[in-house]
Order: sequence, then structure tokens, then C-alpha cells
Amino acid sequence: MSDASFILDEASAPCAPVAAPGDYFALLKPRVMSLVVFTALAGILLAPTAPHPFLAFASLLAIAVGAGASGALNMWYDADIDALMTRTRGRPIPAGRLGREEALAFGLFLSIMAVFTLGLVANWLAAGLLAFTIFFYVVVYTMWLKRSTPMNIVIGGAAGALPPVVGFAAATGAVDLSSVILFGVIFMWTPPHFWALALVKRAEYGAAGIPMLPNVHGETRTRLEILVYSILLAPIGVAPYLLGFASPVYGAVALLLGAALVACAVEVYLRREGDKARRAAMRLFFFSIVYLTLLFMVLVIERLLALSSWLA
Repeated sequence: MSDASFILDEASAPCAPVAAPGDYFALLKPRVMSLVVFTALAGILLAPTAPHPFLAFASLLAIAVGAGASGALNMWYDADIDALMTRTRGRPIPAGRLGREEALAFGLFLSIMAVFTLGLVANWLAAGLLAFTIFFYVVVYTMWLKRSTPMNIVIGGAAGALPPVVGFAAATGAVDLSSVILFGVIFMWTPPHFWALALVKRAEYGAAGIPMLPNVHGETRTRLEILVYSILLAPIGVAPYLLGFASPVYGAVALLLGAALVACAVEVYLRREGDKARRAAMRLFFFSIVYLTLLFMVLVIERLLALSSWLA
């Protein structure tokens, strides 16, 4: 082969994707990671005694990295279906900016680092719970449930609900009822939140072969399930006040937010056709984010104020 032909062959060979630092950051699903950190902070602050600042910071960092690792491994496995959906086709792997092998290696490295860091700075119960969370999200939800059952969000939601339990375990070395209640809030919140979006994105999920509830059992069943889960969620959201680890202010906020969430779910149930139905579903989707954020924000603020009084 001549030097000229070799140069031509090299020039025509496909180039490997060149990823920018922002592409690796995008693999971490930063919006999801921020919610994980926020809910884990609530779990840490539920500790009966004030956690050491270094312990709290290092634990939150390890939990955040573990959540990011889960996101990276999710994007590695789901690259094929991400390419088929408008909402996800711009992600680094389907967009061609990052290879699947790099995402896999990145996710595995971060997973190991996060679990061992949490074990060393906090305790191995918290590290074991973090490892279980990563495993459940990647293997049980992403690899199995997501593509096989319309109950993927219900069962898989356990992974997203565990951060408060991990945070509490990091601060105390144990698990108690208060952290389990916060788990229950997020667990019951997940189905109506994602099913509201699934009503709007039903065609995209169908094209990608994902058996979301509206695609398998229809929109009527989905709207009913959204309403039922929202009605069940509302009193669980008030439970921290009823059980004595949140103030009456939290209780009032939770009661009002729960009533508003149920009202949004009723609207989704009643409006079933056209733009009004779509707007109702998106209204519930976005309000559910507000609901969860405000609940945990009030709880975190209350615990920080209590912590400042302990240190005074």
C-alpha cells in the first residue's frame, strides 16, 4: 500500500467521539442528582444529634456521586432507546459525543468510589444501602423492569426513594421510622409524577418499546391510577408532622400542597381529550416537582433552625 493511499484511508476512517467535560457532567443527570442530594440532606438532618459537618458534607458528596454513577450507567444501557425519543436523543451517547464504553467505565468507577468513600467516612450500613440503591436502579429498574412491565415506575421508584434512608444511616448508623416515612413520600410521589408525563409522551414511549402504563393499559386506567396514588400520597406527606418530627408549619404546608396535588390529579382524571387534557397532565407533572421540593425544603429549614439552636 502506498503512503498516499494509507493517508487517504486514515482520513476517511470514522473518528471516535470526542467528549467535552460537560458531556461527562451530563451523564450524571445533574437535575436528578440535585434532588437526591436534597432528600439525602433531609435524612441526615433527621439525626437525633447534630452530625459533624465533615461527616455530613462527605456523606452528601458520596451520595451525590453514587446518584451520578447510576445516571451514567442508565445512559450507557439505555442509549438505544434514548436515540428514539425527542426528550433524550440529545444526551451525549445518542448524540455521538461520547461512546458507550466510556460511559460504562465512568459509571462503574464512580460507583465504586462513592460506595467505598461513604463506608470509610460514615459507616458500612450507609455504604451498603448506597450500593443497593445503585444496583436497584441500574440492574433491577433499567435493565429489567423498564422494558418489561408497566409497573416499572412503581417498583423502580424505590431506588429514587432511598436517599433519605441512606442519609439517615450515614449520620446515625441505623434506620428508623422517620427516614422510612420520607422514603414513603418519594415512593408514592414517583408514579403520578412520571405517569403524568407518560400521558403526554405516550407516542414516544411506544416508539421506543417502553411499556409505560398508558401504552399497556390505556389512558383511562392511567388517569385513575394517578388519582389513587395522589390521594394516598397526600396523608403520607403530612405524616412527619403527625409523627412528631416536623412542626405544625410543615403540617400546614403539607396539607395545602397535598390538597393542591389531589386537585391537579382530579383535573387529569376529568380532562381526557385535546389540549386541555395535555395541559392538565403537564400541570400535574410540574406541580408534583414543586410539591416534593417544598415539602423537603420546609423540613430541611426546620431541621437547620433546630440545629442552630443546639449549637447556640
